[in-house]
Amino acid sequence: MNREQLAHLLRAASQIAGESDVVVIGSQAILASYDETELPDEAIGSIELDVTFFDDPDAAKSDLVDGAIGELSSFHETNQYYAQGVSISTATLPAGWEQRLVRFENQSSKPGRGLCLEPHDLVVSKLVAHRDKDLAFAAALLRRRLVDPGVLVERIRTLPIDPARIEMVVGWLEARRR
Repeated sequence: MNREQLAHLLRAASQIAGESDVVVIGSQAILASYDETELPDEAIGSIELDVTFFDDPDAAKSDLVDGAIGELSSFHETNQYYAQGVSISTATLPAGWEQRLVRFENQSSKPGRGLCLEPHDLVVSKLVAHRDKDLAFAAALLRRRLVDPGVLVERIRTLPIDPARIEMVVGWLEARRR
């Protein structure tokens, strides 16, 4: 995905949900912090944008987005990328993530405005998910020094998850620091 595609999806999701602010919690949130030319292929390879909304307690807005521009929709077939409406609870995020959101908006995204996870918060959520694609994403950003391992460890330690899982994630990070 690139920034142009991100803007297109934000515009569409905003119009569908009737909300200016679209929260981006998946890997492509990285595009708010870095241009795609600065990112490794593992960071921009996804064709899916995970979006949600702060004011969506029953996930009705996310469901509308998913139905209109989600996977296998005509939007997806036409553009070869799509938005997946999700719940904020989909991602396990460190304390204070809401205050660190990175805003992405331009003329092409209007009336939408992306509130995208800050890179460290994004990588923390990927490390907790611990799927192969998430670990590849995290490792690629670490190799390029686009995230700081020390900041990641600090934020991981704020997670409301089992301490054993925290140590497993920290262990994965420590193994890459050597």
